[in-house]
Amino acid sequence: MTELKNDRFLRALMRQPVDRTPVWMMRQAGRYLPEYRATRAKAGDFLSLCKNTPLACEVTLQPLERFPLDAAILFSDILTIPDALGLGLYFETGEGPKFRNTVRSAADVAALPKINAEVDLDYVMNAVSTIRGALNGSVPLIGFSGSPWTLATYMIEGGSSKDFREAKKLMYGQPEVMHQLLDHLADSVIDYLNGQIRAGAQAVQIFDTWGGVLSSWAYQEFSLNYMKKIVAGLIRENDGRRVPVILFTKNGGQWLESIAESGADAVGLDWTTDIGKARARIGDQVALQGNMDPAMLYAPPERIRQEVADILSRYGTGPGHIFNLGHGITPDVDPEHAGAFIRAVTELSPEYHLQD
Repeated sequence: MTELKNDRFLRALMRQPVDRTPVWMMRQAGRYLPEYRATRAKAGDFLSLCKNTPLACEVTLQPLERFPLDAAILFSDILTIPDALGLGLYFETGEGPKFRNTVRSAADVAALPKINAEVDLDYVMNAVSTIRGALNGSVPLIGFSGSPWTLATYMIEGGSSKDFREAKKLMYGQPEVMHQLLDHLADSVIDYLNGQIRAGAQAVQIFDTWGGVLSSWAYQEFSLNYMKKIVAGLIRENDGRRVPVILFTKNGGQWLESIAESGADAVGLDWTTDIGKARARIGDQVALQGNMDPAMLYAPPERIRQEVADILSRYGTGPGHIFNLGHGITPDVDPEHAGAFIRAVTELSPEYHLQD
């Protein structure tokens, strides 16, 4: 493979010295960019864009052409696995993802097929290999998946939910069925992420978007345990270097110690957790990724810069910090404000790495 010219992101994930704090944004290829909206219109709809290899590659690279980011992330969706399991994923304007079929019983779980990700999700693997080639070693490529719990909520609810009523009904009323579903999904995610790694992903992130809606014991049993299984089953070295794993649980600040013991190399933080306190708790075990409130990008550029300075100061000196938002960038953000954010990180962070 082509030699990596900028490995700052990968080095920071391994808590190795860097010249400045690396930065990327969750959902960095997305609706806030006019060029993305134009490409999506060309594709016809979101799912068609995900499945069109040249266009998926195009939108993955778009933010890198605008901003000095330190990583690219595969353009795809966390719900590709449930779609491959035959649930019929579709998107309705203004309503988010929906499924034509749901999973709410032992019989539904038993009927789920075993997927071969490199065959059933070949369009994702084609996108990974195409993007990796197009990057030509400029920055690393991140692959990703949803966590088993997060995928399960969509599969059970049939789409997004405010109270997760059906998912919790199954979890509390028939825990053995929920465990069967989560185990099946964990195996699918392992296969899926390993396929992405073989195709060229140089780091992977597990998005546990809805882990934070669980009680403390339920999070450990129904979410974190299955992410641990995934981490243990992943290819951890490829192309002669380690493939780091990032776990991100939204609203997971109360479980940082448990997440840090999962075997992952980095813990993603949302904006509700103080990064300085998080570093004091777990920063000698793992790298930390985050964690500016995405809504801060609505503020004037000088306020954004002030917030970046504050987060850098709270983390302090030394390696192990990957700057990111605390969740995905929102669609109506001015790209100039995203640029101000990234510029602030690149300009203000070197002083925190002088001794390295």
